[in-house]
Amino acid sequence: MSEPSSAPSAPADSAAPENDFLAPDAGQRPSGPTPSQSRFQVDLVSEAAGASEEKSASSENSAADGDSGAGGEEAKGRFRVVNFADPNGSGSGASPEAVPPEGLQNGDTVMSETSLHSSTGGQHHYHYDTHTNTYYLRTFGHNTIDAVPKIDFYRQTAAPLGEKLVRPTLSELHDGLEKEPFEDGFPNGDELTPAEEAAAKEAAEPKGVVKFGWIKGVLVRCMLNIWGVMLFIRMTWIVGQAGIALACVIVGMATVVTTITGLSTSAIATNGFVRGGGAYYLISRSLGPEFGGSIGLIFAFANAVAVAMYVVGFAETVVELLKGADALMTDDINDIRIIGTITVIVLLGISVAGMEWEAKAQIFLLVVLVTAIVNYFIGSFISVESKKPSGFFGYDGEIMWENMGPDFRDETFFSVFAIFFPAATGILAGANISGDLADPQMAIPRGTLLAILITGIVYLGVAVSTGSCIVRDASGNPNDTISTANCTGASCKFGFDFSSCKSQKTCRYGLHSDFQVMSLVSGFSPIISAGIFSATLSSALASLVSAPKVFQALCKDNIYPYIGIFAKGYGKNNEPLRGYILTFGIALAFILIAELNTIAPIISNFFLASYALINFSVFHASLANSPGWRPSFKYYNMWVSLAGAVLCCVVMFVINWAAALLTNVIVMALYIYVSHKKPDVNWGSSTQALTYQQALTHTLHLSAVEDHVKNFRPQCLVMTGYPNSRPALLDLVHTFTKNVGLMICGHVRMGYRKPNFKDLAADQSRYQRWLMRNETKAFYTPVFAEDLRQGSQYLLQAAGLGRLRPNTLVLGFKNDWRDGDMMNVETYINMIHDAFDFQYGAVILRLQEGLDVSHIQGQDELLSSQEKSSGVKDVIVSIDTSKDSDCDSSKPSSKTTSLQNSPAVQKDKKSPTVPLNVSDQRLLEASQQFQQKQGKGTVDVWWLFDDGGLTLLIPYLLTNKKRWKDCKIRVFIGGKINRIDHDRRAMATLLSKFRIDFSDITVLGDINTKPKKEHVATFEEMVEPYRLKEDNMELEAAERLKNSEPWRITDNELELYRAKTNRQIRLNELLKEHSSTANLIVMSLPLARKGAVSSALYMAWLEVLSKDLPPILLVRGNHQSVLTFYS
Repeated sequence: MSEPSSAPSAPADSAAPENDFLAPDAGQRPSGPTPSQSRFQVDLVSEAAGASEEKSASSENSAADGDSGAGGEEAKGRFRVVNFADPNGSGSGASPEAVPPEGLQNGDTVMSETSLHSSTGGQHHYHYDTHTNTYYLRTFGHNTIDAVPKIDFYRQTAAPLGEKLVRPTLSELHDGLEKEPFEDGFPNGDELTPAEEAAAKEAAEPKGVVKFGWIKGVLVRCMLNIWGVMLFIRMTWIVGQAGIALACVIVGMATVVTTITGLSTSAIATNGFVRGGGAYYLISRSLGPEFGGSIGLIFAFANAVAVAMYVVGFAETVVELLKGADALMTDDINDIRIIGTITVIVLLGISVAGMEWEAKAQIFLLVVLVTAIVNYFIGSFISVESKKPSGFFGYDGEIMWENMGPDFRDETFFSVFAIFFPAATGILAGANISGDLADPQMAIPRGTLLAILITGIVYLGVAVSTGSCIVRDASGNPNDTISTANCTGASCKFGFDFSSCKSQKTCRYGLHSDFQVMSLVSGFSPIISAGIFSATLSSALASLVSAPKVFQALCKDNIYPYIGIFAKGYGKNNEPLRGYILTFGIALAFILIAELNTIAPIISNFFLASYALINFSVFHASLANSPGWRPSFKYYNMWVSLAGAVLCCVVMFVINWAAALLTNVIVMALYIYVSHKKPDVNWGSSTQALTYQQALTHTLHLSAVEDHVKNFRPQCLVMTGYPNSRPALLDLVHTFTKNVGLMICGHVRMGYRKPNFKDLAADQSRYQRWLMRNETKAFYTPVFAEDLRQGSQYLLQAAGLGRLRPNTLVLGFKNDWRDGDMMNVETYINMIHDAFDFQYGAVILRLQEGLDVSHIQGQDELLSSQEKSSGVKDVIVSIDTSKDSDCDSSKPSSKTTSLQNSPAVQKDKKSPTVPLNVSDQRLLEASQQFQQKQGKGTVDVWWLFDDGGLTLLIPYLLTNKKRWKDCKIRVFIGGKINRIDHDRRAMATLLSKFRIDFSDITVLGDINTKPKKEHVATFEEMVEPYRLKEDNMELEAAERLKNSEPWRITDNELELYRAKTNRQIRLNELLKEHSSTANLIVMSLPLARKGAVSSALYMAWLEVLSKDLPPILLVRGNHQSVLTFYS
């Protein structure tokens, strides 16, 4: 085998034998080990046949050096050379400049210096392959820069669980090697050793961060929140009012609502990585910032107020105990305030101490709560004689049967349900700390649903148990034994008659009257008191943690102003200390009110609004049928979720219709605010997915319907170049297409360099955002083309979709047509001919000052302010002397860049600037004239030729808009002097049938009068340089000149169209006479027969027709009717 240095170089795309790369020289060995710092790494692990493994290190180095000298120069042009350092500090044998010989490389397999070393610290593994006689690689995917699938490529930039890697771009894999597709960065294909993986994982996660599993993080929190104070002091009363059967129905209804919401929560939580923010995060990422932002704010507030509600419940119980011991400090209300304040301060201390301490406190409180529940059930089986006067007789069939039916006293089924339902809330306690869960996708579904199941069973158990062993009314008096024979009720069986206290409504015990019945029944009543304390404090603690976490997530998204300071986190767990202080302040304010019944309904409604939106999120995402909606939790149904959302709304009004109305008003107000603000976020919400689906469906439906004249809309392809290059053209067309028709800003990108399609895509996105921010309802569509005409043909054929396709081409008048290359004029006129060939209408706007302002740098702050990272107030206006003409969408230039013609704010005040001259000042002022409200004036319509009505429709649409509503339409038509009245009446009749208002109709009987001689002479002088003058040369020479310069005007042509030329000159005289003060002139565009009229003559007609006039719009429809007087 010959030396690689003398071997012919293999092209990058040549076919390589066998394993897709060429075998290296037998005598070549890898150089010494060096660490990989390249983004792409190839690991050689075997050596070619015939290589001796006893080669010395010196011979290795000399071989490497020798090879690099021969093949290095050419390879440098194709591959980036990276310098590497020896891990031990000693220099590598190979030169830093050395590159492998070209024979070792092909288009996919890249063997640079990094490819000669293993990622395992430089240890080489050589294996002889008898089958292929070539190098082979240890792992698939290491022999190419094309990366194998890996999770790190799919992370977001701020991924907390690992470093985001960037896969090779399509350009790096596809483009020619001269583009140097390498970038420094993390190696895509490297295999890490177990030690390196462990080190990387340790570096990715900060030390000491507390992450909870599904039991401690979700199950415990949800159970504590659901088992509220209602379990101990209201459940027995509910059984007394509704009976066992309806009490079970009430529990079942509440459980159905929470279960459906739990299923929906599980579906959303398993549809991708879940970060901190709980309900806010789930709703905002599903339905978008509008719903998420509104619900996030009230949900965080509700949790803050819930702290006060639970603390006041705790304080009330303590005050009752103090009252029983005659140990009140002041009075009931002030004692509740004092105890509540002390309690919330202690809870704040636990929360601020960190999530670990808070979790330990929750575990302790759960143990107390479960002990209290077990204590009650044990006590219910122990019948004590002393408890019988209070209504507790132990389990008995008669008592159960008597309590089976309802006995509502001053209550209804729904009022009782409204009192119980808040006890079932709290199912989002685990989801609210989603950022502190080790695996939210597993923990939230498992913990939430299991908590709903366990707490539901306990509520049902307590309902059946209390209804089976306690009577509804009892006096507590041991002497109320049976005194008459007509005793009725289950208590009679046990020798007690409570009918007297029942009739007199003086019973102090029993299910109806005693809220502390569970303490009476329990084996050891102080444990029930401890359970009440545990239930209230655990719920308060959970809410105190939830509110700041949700609020922090909301603040980080920057949806509302002035609250960003609360987004800052502290410590290893990113604790929202400022949020804790704010929550503490809100809770303290409501604790000082000390009125539990006032705030409880509003809180319940806030929670229910969140539940309703979570359910609706699942329905909406399923309805949108987005490919991105694929939750790993499969036990949900879109219609069940919709039913859950409706149920939540119904329950809101059942609980308290006034609070429900208030909640809805607040949500809608916040929704409208966020919608109006339009926060700059993109979370891939189901709202976007559904919008797309509806747009696609409607576009397809629209395409199935034939066009009708009544539904005609001007759909304009406007050749603006960059959208901010010709503001007047953009503004005028947008005025009559806004909310009426389609507007596409076409831009033909030309240049001698190779097209950069990546820049084209970036510009498309950038300028589309600019249009949206300018509230311009248009699409920006750039194309690459060899010349302007080819690009316009691309746009005329391909722009739009289905029925949403342009039907009118709009151009700016080429003001500088006499200054540049006349082939540009040929291109310009041919664009108009192409439009008519494609059955488009054509519109040309002319301002005397010009249209193109792209040479004036800094004239448009908005585009730059959108892209810049910090605020720049100073705008410097400078002049780029290479001004583009008004007609060109882009002009070839040696300075062509992706931002050519792009106005930008110059941030460096020291950059050279040129003050605006008078013409540029006038140009800037003229370019903004259509942005202002047009005063009382006229829009003059010179409808000389019937083009289907487009010449009349555009001014009608203009004058319907707010800016132009004060302008009156004046119509000018051609006619004969002896029929002026007849022609005026005929036009008035036509306009009235079209239902188009007009202020005046003028019939021009002198159009065919010869123009003034000086004007004709001026025209002759203007066209003189562009004449062919074939009469003065030989026929062949004339033909050659005409072929090379097709724009030239022949003598025959000039004579043949003399009458038409005179008409254009005469029309300009009439325009100056009648319409010199008009706000806008709309006039029929004269037609030139393709192939018969040269582009120079046609351009001269347009020039002489429209010069020295107010803004003029030359319009020619495609001669299909766009107006009708039929209904």
